[in-house]
Amino acid sequence: MLKIGFIGAGNMGYALAKAVKNSAVDTRIYISNRTKEKAEKVASELGILASTNEEIAENCDIIFFAVKPNILPKMIDGIKGILSKRNNFTVVSMAAGINIEKLTSYLGFSCPIIRIMPNTPVSIGEGMILWCANELVGDKTKALFNDILEKSGILDEINESLIDAGSAVSGCGPAFVYMFIEAFSDGAVECGLSREKAQNYAVQTLIGASSMVSKSGMHPGKLKDAVCSPGGSTIAGVHALENGAFRATVMNAVKASFDKTKKLGDS
Repeated sequence: MLKIGFIGAGNMGYALAKAVKNSAVDTRIYISNRTKEKAEKVASELGILASTNEEIAENCDIIFFAVKPNILPKMIDGIKGILSKRNNFTVVSMAAGINIEKLTSYLGFSCPIIRIMPNTPVSIGEGMILWCANELVGDKTKALFNDILEKSGILDEINESLIDAGSAVSGCGPAFVYMFIEAFSDGAVECGLSREKAQNYAVQTLIGASSMVSKSGMHPGKLKDAVCSPGGSTIAGVHALENGAFRATVMNAVKASFDKTKKLGDS
């Protein structure tokens, strides 16, 4: 039985623990948190074991660091003495902006490390997880890592030099999409639709359009052109978006998220 520990019971720790729990791999899952009550609450909801950082560090085969970048150094200080005496464990870190080299310096020794950048839709099995690993992570461990997170969504191995850029889309992107759905719905409400219908239409339209891009293999610009009849209502709406610098604003949002992630790593 594979022992897996999550240090941190926040939204992402919860979501990934849930995905691991639903995998076909035979696991025993532990979770800890700065507040014992929260760890116990999450453990009860998921049917896993409430634990402590020290117990996880001492016993688990795969240890997820599910804490924010500013908390990570202090958390590691509390367990690195335990980890330094062990063999045959793998660290999985999701701290934004903290690369494998810096994580290794926090630990004070080399060990197998997988760095991941997940997003919140992993909680419903529709997430995107970007990941990379150091040279100490073998093929067997990589395969096992993919197996335990198979219920989270899509996993994509990427060069670490690109993981922050990818995360600016997949990691931060859900917030941008939620804002678009809200604004899309607001426009329909202004035109007379009920809030419920407006949101349902907006959500299904987004799902359908995304699937068209994914399944057709066509450039989104060509798909957009196919909806825009000459002199029609769609091109009038596209014009309004361009007047509002829609594309430039979205590009600026991705770049701002990327720049902030890099600063998190430098702090």
